[in-house]
Amino acid sequence: AKDPLDIKLWCLGNEMDGPWQMGHKDAVHYGQTANETAKLMKWTDPSVQTILCGSSSYGMRTFGEWETTTLDIAYDNVDYVSMHQYHSNSDNYLENFLAKGVETEQFIKSVVSALDYVQGKRHAKKQIDISFDEWNVWYHSHGAPFEKWSEAPHILEDVYNFADALVVGTMLNAILRHADRVKIACLAQLVNVIAPIMTENGGRAWKQTIYYPFFFASNYARGWALQAVSEGSKYDTRWYTDVPHVDTSATLSEDGSELVIFAVNRDLTDAIELETKLLDFEGFTPVRHVALEGFDPEAVNTADAENVAPIEKTPGKTEGKTLKTLLSPMSWNMLVLKKQ
Repeated sequence: AKDPLDIKLWCLGNEMDGPWQMGHKDAVHYGQTANETAKLMKWTDPSVQTILCGSSSYGMRTFGEWETTTLDIAYDNVDYVSMHQYHSNSDNYLENFLAKGVETEQFIKSVVSALDYVQGKRHAKKQIDISFDEWNVWYHSHGAPFEKWSEAPHILEDVYNFADALVVGTMLNAILRHADRVKIACLAQLVNVIAPIMTENGGRAWKQTIYYPFFFASNYARGWALQAVSEGSKYDTRWYTDVPHVDTSATLSEDGSELVIFAVNRDLTDAIELETKLLDFEGFTPVRHVALEGFDPEAVNTADAENVAPIEKTPGKTEGKTLKTLLSPMSWNMLVLKKQ
């Protein structure tokens, strides 16, 4: 570019505890490099913000100690620590796959604990927050062949199914529930590469299944993230215990006039009635219920057929201060209430 782009947010490397990365370092050497880099950047432009590389994934041996070691070194010159997470159903275990949002929740909590530990250790006033700058489902394209050094090869082009959309919905819920500390959250790519939008070269574009939870959260989860407390039935898998059948988040518009609830029913066979206690929301009336439901878990969208798309349902009814909504088995739902 001829003129400066005035970029104010900078990631200090990418997945630097990963041996697959160029410039891979141990925690101490990365922390020192990141600190000096951020220091010079802020000397040049005090208005920039910097993101320290967190561990590449929750399953890395370096996770935890990497965060505390690097942040202790670079604390004064960074503003965020990054998180990356991708979920897979490569073992074809549907109940377990739908439960993976539980791991996203635990990952966020663990990173927050590490950040707060370093803040306490340093007696620091500044709070470090999270940049969850890579997250999605990713496994369909693993091992797909492509010709090296070819022009624009089709790499990492996951074709997402209905089950993937439900998992993306639970990841979004976990991010919204922790919006007090997760200040940045990005799908790493938006078109073709592990992405919600697919295209043909010089041709058509279409929405993948995961597009819809992301679209509705982006457009309706605006304003304030609410600390909604939920309780209900749970189940266990070989990997996870006490997985809530219904996973929820809620937001309130900035002007206080619109309440939005996102709910995923993980149960494979049973509908579940969601009871929402509107204790602090007198006069709010349900006006919309959008759902992804009734599709085969393996159903996908193509350029020729949008097999998975949201439907508009009749909103549930309020009885006193309780809203009752029937959530279909294996469904993603958005409920919108407006103050009358």
